[in-house]
Amino acid sequence: MPGYFPRPLRNYRIVTPGTLLRWHRKLIAARWRQPKPQGRPPIGDELTALIVRLARENRTWGVVRIQGELRRLGHRVAASTIRKILRANGVPPSTRRGDTWRTFLRAQADSLLAIDFFHIDTVTLKRLYVAFVIEIKTRRVHLFGITEHPNTDWVVQVARELTSDLEAAGHQFRHLIRDRDEAKFGTAFDAIFTSIGIQILLTAPQAPRMNAFAERWISSARRECTDRILITGEKHLHHVLDIYVAHHNAGRSHQGNKMRLRAPNDEPNTIPFPAQIDTIRRQQCLGGLLNEYRPAA
Repeated sequence: MPGYFPRPLRNYRIVTPGTLLRWHRKLIAARWRQPKPQGRPPIGDELTALIVRLARENRTWGVVRIQGELRRLGHRVAASTIRKILRANGVPPSTRRGDTWRTFLRAQADSLLAIDFFHIDTVTLKRLYVAFVIEIKTRRVHLFGITEHPNTDWVVQVARELTSDLEAAGHQFRHLIRDRDEAKFGTAFDAIFTSIGIQILLTAPQAPRMNAFAERWISSARRECTDRILITGEKHLHHVLDIYVAHHNAGRSHQGNKMRLRAPNDEPNTIPFPAQIDTIRRQQCLGGLLNEYRPAA
């Protein structure tokens, strides 16, 4: 092909003959190409949000089940479109949307207790261990005991006292969450709770988030109280924690699920009347370390 053009013209050409022929082939292909159909109309944001909501609120529903529910609501959406929307929003397939630990906690919150330990070092460098129980639904905390030696015998003894109090109060608890520290807990401890109908739930090894409510209370107790006081001994720690637990249960608002900024001991369905600003009084606890605010009587 280069030989078909005179030399002066070859020196000033813009494209090669091969490029020119390729352009011609593309022009012919475009001339006879059939237009593509428009396809399905795009899904609106509100319908997309509804699809994701149905999948998250109903963990056993698959794509076809969601498609059927949408049709009952007047929306016709292809199963492949629903699958793409769920994948784009990070919603796993129904086979992997099983009963998670979080789902279990929410469903069983009314009947769940959790127990845990944390330690405090005194001014004389003595380490004291604090055991407590927290009600998952209300976040109400019960001080379990304080000791320098949290062995199995001590834990079993205080477990008997706690179960006796629970029976006297006509408890409705069915599960107790604890970790796998067999140096403190053991078969005797578990048997005490099993005898009053409370099943023991063990957290996974090195998984503190499975006992997140107890861990969160430990963080609050340290940050708001014990990290700001020099503890002199066991009696002093008892006094401090008794006041803090009372403050936690009755004197501070909580931001947990469905707590509505109430304290655990507040009446759940009571809406207080707005208090006059000039009648609000402060009550100091632990020398002003904790403050509670209430309308003056």
